[in-house]
Amino acid sequence: MTRIKFCGLTRPEDLDLAVELGVDCIGLVFASRSPRRLSLDRAAGLRARIPGDIAAVALMMDNPADEVGAVVEAVRPDILQFHGAEPDAFCAGFGPPYWKAIAMGGDPQGALARLGDFPGAAAFLFDGHAAGEPGGSGKCFDWTRLPAALDRPFLLAGGLDAGNVASAIHTARPWGMDVSSGIESAPGEKDATKMRAFVEAVRRADAAGP
Repeated sequence: MTRIKFCGLTRPEDLDLAVELGVDCIGLVFASRSPRRLSLDRAAGLRARIPGDIAAVALMMDNPADEVGAVVEAVRPDILQFHGAEPDAFCAGFGPPYWKAIAMGGDPQGALARLGDFPGAAAFLFDGHAAGEPGGSGKCFDWTRLPAALDRPFLLAGGLDAGNVASAIHTARPWGMDVSSGIESAPGEKDATKMRAFVEAVRRADAAGP
């Protein structure tokens, strides 16, 4: 079964629907340049609504160590997700396991060549944005550029929605799919109809098989 991660949630009602729909991971954003960035207090309130069988993922992008530490203490994420130029030792230094986002926009070959720089990553997240750009851009990339085999799980992100997620699953066979702008009516404001449609499309793709 393909895992589903809804990212960039900012409202309790959106989070509650994500839980109802049975997603596997919920992403809370702390990247300074993101319109979906949360304060610690607001994030802690959302975190309290996430049940134990759903992973809470805290998204960072070149946040200073003290900010990451404050998020870990206040929000208690299950996973940290890093989108910036953070080295492996930094990402692994806060306690929770980490996922490393790989920017596939611009120079995908160069990005893939750096996978070995992150031996501590529990998983990779291949996103459509270019290096230095924040996630949630809504940009797809060429899924056929991904390696045929990896030594750990990976997720796809960037430009996904209910209309193309089945094609992405059949092309790349990822461990999980990460969606943000594809289920929104505005940045940080999720659309219930799009949320439901995305989950249904993933489940149909899984049921259809290869």
